[in-house]
This record gives sequence, C-alpha cells and structure tokens, in this order.
Amino acid sequence: MGLFRQPSGDITSGVIWKQLLAFFFPLWLGTFFQQLYNTVDTLVVGRLVGKTALAAVGSTAVVVNLTVGLFTGLASGAVVVIAQHFGARRGEEVHKAVHTSMLLSILIGAVFTVAGFLLTPWALEALGTTEDVMGEATLYLRIYFLGMVPNLIYNMGTSVLRAIGDSRRPLLFLIAASLCNIVLDLAFVALFHWDVAGVAIATVASQVLSAVLVLLSLTRAQGDPYQFFPRKMYIYGDTLLATLRIGVPAALQSLMYSISNLVIQAAINSFGTDTMAAWAAYSKVDVLFWMTLNAMSLALTTFAGQNYGAGEYGRLKKSVWISSGMIAVFTVAISFLLTFFSRPVLSIFVREEETAVLALGEEMIRFLVPFYITYILVELLPGAIRGAGKSMVPMVISLFGICVIRLVWLFAVVPSHHTVQVVMASYPITWIVTTVAMLAYYFWGRWLTPQAQLQAQPGK
Repeated sequence: MGLFRQPSGDITSGVIWKQLLAFFFPLWLGTFFQQLYNTVDTLVVGRLVGKTALAAVGSTAVVVNLTVGLFTGLASGAVVVIAQHFGARRGEEVHKAVHTSMLLSILIGAVFTVAGFLLTPWALEALGTTEDVMGEATLYLRIYFLGMVPNLIYNMGTSVLRAIGDSRRPLLFLIAASLCNIVLDLAFVALFHWDVAGVAIATVASQVLSAVLVLLSLTRAQGDPYQFFPRKMYIYGDTLLATLRIGVPAALQSLMYSISNLVIQAAINSFGTDTMAAWAAYSKVDVLFWMTLNAMSLALTTFAGQNYGAGEYGRLKKSVWISSGMIAVFTVAISFLLTFFSRPVLSIFVREEETAVLALGEEMIRFLVPFYITYILVELLPGAIRGAGKSMVPMVISLFGICVIRLVWLFAVVPSHHTVQVVMASYPITWIVTTVAMLAYYFWGRWLTPQAQLQAQPGK
C-alpha cells in the first residue's frame, strides 16, 4: 500500500481552465443522466398518465432530495479527505478513507430505507399533499426508498472515483443506468400500465445496476490505493472524524435547504393540483441550470482538494474565478433560452390541453430564471472552500442566508400575501443576501491558512 502510482487524474499542474473543463464535462453529463432518473419518471407519467400522476411524482422530489442531499453532503467530506490524501500521495490514508466511507454508505442507506418507508405518509401529509395525489405519491416514495442502499453505494462509490480525478467511469455508469431507467419506464407504463408504481420500480432497478457497476470498478482497481475490498470495510475513527468534520456541515446545509424547499412545496400545494403540476414541470425545466452549477461545484471541490493537498494555493484561488466566469456565460445563455422558449420546453412534460398548467409554468419561468446569475457564487465559493478543508462557516452562511431568511419570509409574509409570486420571491431575496455574505468570507475570512493545512494532516 506504500507504493503510490502516478495517477492519470492528477490535476495539481497544467492549464487550469482546460483541466476544469475536462473534469467538468463528464461531471455535467453524469449529473444530466442522474437527473434523468426523476425527470424521465415525471415526463412519462405527465405525458402518458396525466396531471394527477405528474403532481404525485413531482411533489415527492423534495423528500427524495432531502435524503439524497443529506447523504451527498456527508459524501463531500469523503471526497475532500480522499482528494487531499491522494494529492499528497498518502496511499494508506486513501485506503482507510475508501473503506470507511463505503461501510458508512451501507449503514446510512439501511436507516434511510426503514425510516423512509415508515414515515412517507406522515411526510406527505405534513406537506399538505392533496387527497387526489396522496395515494400515488405514497406508493412512489415507498418503492423509491426500497432502493436507498444501492443508491447510496453508487453515490459514495462515484465520489471516491471523482476524488482521485476519474470522472469518466461515473459518467459511463450513469449513462447505462439512465438508459435502463428510460427503457423500463416506457415498458412498465406504456406496455404494462403500472403507472406511478412502474416508474418507481424502474428507478430502483436502475439504481441497483449503477451500484453493481461502481462496485465492480472499485474492486478491480488492482494495485491502486483506492481499490475496494468488501471484507476490509471498517470504520477507522480518525478517518471518520475527518470526513464528518467536513461532511456534517455540508449535510446540515443540504438538510436546511431541503427543509426550506419542503416548506415551499407545502406552500405550492396550497394552491391546488394545477399549481403543483406546474411547479413539478418548472422544476424539471430549471434542472439544466442547477445540474450545470452543481457539476462545476463538484469539479472545483476536487480540484481544490488535490491542489490544497499538494500546497498549490495559487492554483486553487485562480480556479475559483475561472470556473465562475465560465458558469456566468452559461447562465446568461440558458436564462435567455428558457425565458423566450418557455412554452415549448414546458410542453415536454405537460399535455397541450392542460393550458392552465402551462400558463402557470410560464409565469414561474419568467419570474425566477432572470435571477439565476445571482446564485452561482453561493455554490462555487463553498465548493472551493470545502476543498481546502473548511466547511463550517460556508454552512453557517448558507444556513442563515438561504434557509433562515427564506423560512422567515414564508411564515411571516406569505400568509398575509398568499400568491405564488410572493412564494417564489423567497428565492432571489435569499440568493442575493447569501452571495454578498459568501464574498465577504472569501475575501476576508481565514479559510486558507497554514493552520488549515496542519489540520488536514493525519494525527494533527
């Protein structure tokens, strides 16, 4: 294990923008195919079943995002720990981090399965899900939670691969799983008429496939420090603490995001099934922006982690502004396209005869899309800072700026001004406040110091 072979994924030298893009595009495509899981479910039921099924599947997204986002936050801690050790050529520490994180994913997946299956009816009732949607939404979520263990194994396994600079294999696994999901969705709904249950079963089957592929990849990494041996899974205390120190704040941040989105979903539900269906369709339209931003944030975290581990602080800082510039150009372009072609895009998910749903969806796009540009630094700055091993302060900033202010707005303002526009206004208000706070911490906070480097070393 002491022998450390020079990795093909080494990104501690070279042209920064080329490396970011080379790492970003597979991540973007991977995120795209990952989004296809729920998006294809939404599309198939929206077009082939109807608006009630569309509202049922769409309204469950916030619950799914809460659980997956919570784990993804924890997994980000493993990414940073593995990337730092990998960049510093500490093979034994990479081995410990891989086997700790994989066992952790199995344990958490089992807990999520049981809790999700039992608490689904309560969660949907708390969201104010309408009676005509409740049965199908409950069925979809319960089947979905049965696949949590393979889901989390896949997510952690691909986090390991990305931490060592490999974004190609996660992309290939996602393509295979997403194509499987599409084929099974169409078969189960169009041929067997299983409707909502069919798309849920297809999603779980696809997650099992992706988990098998990533496990085969890790177990066959002969001679590499990240090779996975199932019988060697063990919780190494020092590695777990390092992972949790970075991952827990990120998980809490994701949790608070999800809680605020749950409250927003409850507010949306109060306007009826048409608004629920429109919000579900809009959420699939704007996923293009979010998955692009998320992919760059992931690329930046890994880039920052490896360069931080190698002591390349100047490259780390440059990468922040290079990635921000590239994403800003994309954001302006996608905002223009979504605003001026809102009806054709929404029609992918909504039948043409559902004119009320389409009109509401267009209103949502015109209101929110122009503000996308105000959010990009809320994702990118914490991504770089987490790569340097600091995640607590970005979590606190996001907690207050995105979550607390949004919840205050939803509980204090919305009841007396009960319109969809007032609910949506909670987004741009909180994005702008949080961006200003993140910039202040980036320029004047002590997030990249020699002391931070010492804390990242084993035994310090």
